[in-house]
Amino acid sequence: MSKTPGLAPFISEKYVGVLLAGVDEAGRGPLAGDVVAAAVILNPDKPIVGLNDSKKLTEKKREALYEEIIEKALAYSIARADVGEIDRLNILHASMLAMTRAINTLSPSCEHALIDGNRLPKNIACSAEAVVKGDARHPAIAAASILAKVTRDREITALDREYPQYGFAKHKGYPTAMHLQAIEEHGVCPLHRRSFGPVRKILEGS
Repeated sequence: MSKTPGLAPFISEKYVGVLLAGVDEAGRGPLAGDVVAAAVILNPDKPIVGLNDSKKLTEKKREALYEEIIEKALAYSIARADVGEIDRLNILHASMLAMTRAINTLSPSCEHALIDGNRLPKNIACSAEAVVKGDARHPAIAAASILAKVTRDREITALDREYPQYGFAKHKGYPTAMHLQAIEEHGVCPLHRRSFGPVRKILEGS
Protein backbone atom coordinates (compact mmCIF):
# COMPACT_ATOMS: atom_id res chain seq x y z
CA MET A 1 0.00 0.00 0.00
CA SER A 2 1.36 3.38 -0.92
CA LYS A 3 2.02 6.02 1.67
CA THR A 4 -0.61 8.67 2.08
CA PRO A 5 0.35 12.35 2.45
CA GLY A 6 -0.17 13.58 5.99
CA LEU A 7 0.56 10.28 7.70
CA ALA A 8 3.78 9.29 9.42
CA PRO A 9 5.64 6.41 7.76
CA PHE A 10 4.31 2.94 8.49
CA ILE A 11 6.21 -0.15 7.32
CA SER A 12 3.66 -1.94 5.17
CA GLU A 13 5.64 -4.02 2.68
CA LYS A 14 4.72 -7.21 4.54
CA TYR A 15 1.05 -6.52 3.80
CA VAL A 16 1.39 -6.39 0.02
CA GLY A 17 -1.20 -8.72 -1.50
CA VAL A 18 -3.02 -9.13 1.82
CA LEU A 19 -6.63 -8.03 2.30
CA LEU A 20 -5.79 -5.67 5.13
CA ALA A 21 -8.39 -3.84 7.20
CA GLY A 22 -7.88 -0.80 9.36
CA VAL A 23 -10.13 -0.64 12.42
CA ASP A 24 -10.99 2.20 14.79
CA GLU A 25 -13.82 3.43 16.99
CA ALA A 26 -15.40 6.72 17.98
CA GLY A 27 -17.34 7.67 21.06
CA ARG A 28 -15.57 6.34 24.13
CA GLY A 29 -15.60 9.64 25.97
CA PRO A 30 -19.16 10.98 25.60
CA LEU A 31 -21.82 10.65 28.28
CA ALA A 32 -24.46 9.72 25.72
CA GLY A 33 -24.96 7.67 22.59
CA ASP A 34 -23.56 4.49 21.10
CA VAL A 35 -19.90 3.74 20.56
CA VAL A 36 -19.32 3.26 16.83
CA ALA A 37 -16.58 1.25 15.13
CA ALA A 38 -15.54 0.92 11.50
CA ALA A 39 -13.37 -1.46 9.52
CA VAL A 40 -12.03 -0.47 6.10
CA ILE A 41 -10.15 -2.32 3.37
CA LEU A 42 -8.70 0.33 1.08
CA ASN A 43 -8.27 -0.27 -2.64
CA PRO A 44 -4.61 0.35 -3.60
CA ASP A 45 -5.78 1.13 -7.14
CA LYS A 46 -7.97 3.98 -5.86
CA PRO A 47 -5.79 6.06 -3.53
CA ILE A 48 -7.39 8.61 -1.22
CA VAL A 49 -5.37 11.75 -0.56
CA GLY A 50 -5.51 13.43 2.85
CA LEU A 51 -6.37 10.54 5.14
CA ASN A 52 -5.40 11.23 8.73
CA ASP A 53 -6.58 10.80 12.29
CA SER A 54 -10.17 12.08 12.21
CA LYS A 55 -9.52 14.31 15.23
CA LYS A 56 -6.91 16.22 13.23
CA LEU A 57 -9.31 17.02 10.39
CA THR A 58 -11.98 19.68 10.14
CA GLU A 59 -15.59 18.59 10.07
CA LYS A 60 -15.85 19.65 6.42
CA LYS A 61 -12.78 17.59 5.48
CA ARG A 62 -14.03 14.55 7.41
CA GLU A 63 -17.36 14.73 5.62
CA ALA A 64 -15.69 14.91 2.21
CA LEU A 65 -13.32 12.04 3.00
CA TYR A 66 -16.21 9.96 4.35
CA GLU A 67 -17.93 10.07 0.98
CA GLU A 68 -14.68 9.29 -0.85
CA ILE A 69 -13.91 6.32 1.40
CA ILE A 70 -17.41 4.90 0.88
CA GLU A 71 -16.98 5.28 -2.88
CA LYS A 72 -13.42 3.98 -3.24
CA ALA A 73 -12.86 1.40 -0.50
CA LEU A 74 -12.67 -2.25 -1.45
CA ALA A 75 -14.86 -2.96 1.57
CA TYR A 76 -16.07 -1.23 4.68
CA SER A 77 -18.28 -2.02 7.64
CA ILE A 78 -19.72 0.18 10.38
CA ALA A 79 -20.96 -1.34 13.64
CA ARG A 80 -21.76 -0.27 17.17
CA ALA A 81 -22.41 -1.17 20.76
CA ASP A 82 -25.46 0.57 22.16
CA VAL A 83 -25.94 2.42 25.42
CA GLY A 84 -27.32 -0.65 27.19
CA GLU A 85 -24.27 -2.68 26.20
CA ILE A 86 -21.95 0.11 27.32
CA ASP A 87 -23.59 0.21 30.74
CA ARG A 88 -23.56 -3.57 31.06
CA LEU A 89 -20.07 -4.31 29.76
CA ASN A 90 -18.21 -0.99 30.43
CA ILE A 91 -16.99 1.28 27.66
CA LEU A 92 -13.74 -0.59 26.96
CA HIS A 93 -15.42 -3.94 26.39
CA ALA A 94 -18.27 -2.32 24.48
CA SER A 95 -15.72 -0.67 22.18
CA MET A 96 -14.04 -4.04 21.60
CA LEU A 97 -17.44 -5.58 20.83
CA ALA A 98 -18.21 -2.87 18.28
CA MET A 99 -14.86 -3.47 16.57
CA THR A 100 -15.43 -7.22 16.52
CA ARG A 101 -18.77 -6.64 14.82
CA ALA A 102 -17.22 -4.30 12.26
CA ILE A 103 -14.44 -6.74 11.37
CA ASN A 104 -16.67 -9.79 11.19
CA THR A 105 -19.22 -8.15 8.88
CA LEU A 106 -16.72 -7.00 6.24
CA SER A 107 -17.47 -8.33 2.77
CA PRO A 108 -15.13 -9.43 1.38
CA SER A 109 -13.56 -10.50 4.64
CA CYS A 110 -10.14 -9.21 5.59
CA GLU A 111 -7.15 -11.49 6.10
CA HIS A 112 -5.47 -9.28 8.69
CA ALA A 113 -6.62 -6.33 10.77
CA LEU A 114 -4.67 -3.35 12.07
CA ILE A 115 -6.51 -2.08 15.13
CA ASP A 116 -5.96 1.34 16.63
CA GLY A 117 -4.79 1.26 20.24
CA ASN A 118 -3.03 -1.28 22.44
CA ARG A 119 -5.71 -3.96 22.79
CA LEU A 120 -7.26 -6.52 20.47
CA PRO A 121 -10.95 -7.41 20.41
CA LYS A 122 -11.96 -11.03 20.94
CA ASN A 123 -13.56 -13.50 18.55
CA ILE A 124 -12.51 -11.79 15.33
CA ALA A 125 -12.42 -13.74 12.11
CA CYS A 126 -8.82 -12.97 11.11
CA SER A 127 -5.34 -12.37 12.47
CA ALA A 128 -4.78 -8.91 13.95
CA GLU A 129 -2.33 -6.57 15.61
CA ALA A 130 -2.75 -3.49 17.73
CA VAL A 131 -1.15 -0.27 16.50
CA VAL A 132 -0.74 2.53 19.03
CA LYS A 133 -1.77 5.86 17.47
CA GLY A 134 -2.56 3.88 14.37
CA ASP A 135 -5.01 6.46 13.05
CA ALA A 136 -2.03 8.78 12.54
CA ARG A 137 0.23 6.03 11.16
CA HIS A 138 -1.72 3.94 8.69
CA PRO A 139 -4.19 5.10 6.04
CA ALA A 140 -6.62 2.20 6.51
CA ILE A 141 -6.94 2.93 10.23
CA ALA A 142 -7.31 6.64 9.48
CA ALA A 143 -10.11 5.80 7.04
CA ALA A 144 -11.84 3.72 9.71
CA SER A 145 -11.54 6.54 12.23
CA ILE A 146 -13.21 8.92 9.78
CA LEU A 147 -16.10 6.56 9.03
CA ALA A 148 -16.68 5.91 12.72
CA LYS A 149 -16.56 9.54 13.80
CA VAL A 150 -18.68 10.94 10.97
CA THR A 151 -21.27 8.21 11.46
CA ARG A 152 -21.50 8.83 15.19
CA ASP A 153 -21.57 12.62 14.83
CA ARG A 154 -24.35 12.43 12.23
CA GLU A 155 -26.44 10.10 14.35
CA ILE A 156 -26.24 12.06 17.59
CA THR A 157 -26.83 15.32 15.71
CA ALA A 158 -30.02 13.82 14.28
CA LEU A 159 -31.07 12.78 17.79
CA ASP A 160 -30.79 16.41 18.85
CA ARG A 161 -34.17 16.93 17.21
CA GLU A 162 -35.68 14.33 19.51
CA TYR A 163 -33.98 15.66 22.65
CA PRO A 164 -33.36 19.36 21.90
CA GLN A 165 -32.99 20.33 25.57
CA TYR A 166 -29.55 18.68 25.81
CA GLY A 167 -27.75 20.36 22.90
CA PHE A 168 -26.38 17.15 21.41
CA ALA A 169 -25.76 18.80 18.03
CA LYS A 170 -23.26 21.14 19.68
CA HIS A 171 -21.31 18.88 22.05
CA LYS A 172 -22.01 15.43 20.51
CA GLY A 173 -22.64 14.00 23.96
CA TYR A 174 -19.27 14.92 25.47
CA PRO A 175 -19.15 16.12 29.10
CA THR A 176 -19.10 19.86 28.44
CA ALA A 177 -20.35 22.36 31.01
CA MET A 178 -23.39 22.95 28.80
CA HIS A 179 -24.21 19.23 28.69
CA LEU A 180 -23.76 18.70 32.42
CA GLN A 181 -25.98 21.67 33.18
CA ALA A 182 -28.65 20.31 30.84
CA ILE A 183 -28.60 16.95 32.64
CA GLU A 184 -28.92 18.74 35.98
CA GLU A 185 -31.93 20.69 34.70
CA HIS A 186 -33.72 18.02 32.67
CA GLY A 187 -32.49 14.72 34.11
CA VAL A 188 -31.18 11.87 31.99
CA CYS A 189 -32.71 10.60 28.76
CA PRO A 190 -32.51 7.15 27.12
CA LEU A 191 -29.32 8.20 25.29
CA HIS A 192 -27.33 8.74 28.49
CA ARG A 193 -24.80 6.22 29.76
CA ARG A 194 -25.90 5.66 33.33
CA SER A 195 -22.66 3.91 34.30
CA PHE A 196 -20.56 6.99 33.54
CA GLY A 197 -19.51 8.93 36.63
CA PRO A 198 -21.06 12.35 35.91
CA VAL A 199 -24.40 10.80 34.90
CA ARG A 200 -24.38 8.37 37.83
CA LYS A 201 -23.61 11.19 40.23
CA ILE A 202 -26.56 13.23 39.00
CA LEU A 203 -28.85 10.18 39.22
CA GLU A 204 -27.73 9.43 42.76
CA GLY A 205 -28.35 13.02 43.80
CA SER A 206 -31.80 13.28 42.25
